[in-house]
Amino acid sequence: MSNFNNVLGNPFDTTLALHNLIFSATLARFPELKLMAVHGGGYLASYSGRIDHAWGARQDSRADLPLPPTTYLRQVYLDTVVCTYHQLAYLIEVFGPDRIVMGTDYPFDMAECNPIGHVAGVKGMNERILAQIAGGNAARVLGLAP
Repeated sequence: MSNFNNVLGNPFDTTLALHNLIFSATLARFPELKLMAVHGGGYLASYSGRIDHAWGARQDSRADLPLPPTTYLRQVYLDTVVCTYHQLAYLIEVFGPDRIVMGTDYPFDMAECNPIGHVAGVKGMNERILAQIAGGNAARVLGLAP
């Protein structure tokens, strides 16, 4: 597995961290808490419906959550380090352009060489959404927006 630590392990770590924060009810207890999740939210983003299904179907997945788990994903901002246009387009479509922030993975070897170009290359991208993702969203979340 060590050969895949970066390829699989890093997104998995992000997935596991988000699951723990959601199912421990941390995000429910702190509704004003905002998180930025690297690797586009890991694997959770592409199968988020599964956690809602488990919450409804399995007692051991209910935890102390008063609302379905995906409700708490509104407190999470996902970065753009997903390596493909179609995955980034999916994140924008499902989670909304206001929940996506620029990521680079710099200075690591998996860094996105042209992060602005990666976002701009998404089919249907426009200047308003590009500006949001390229810095506007992060500035807003960090309280730096005018």
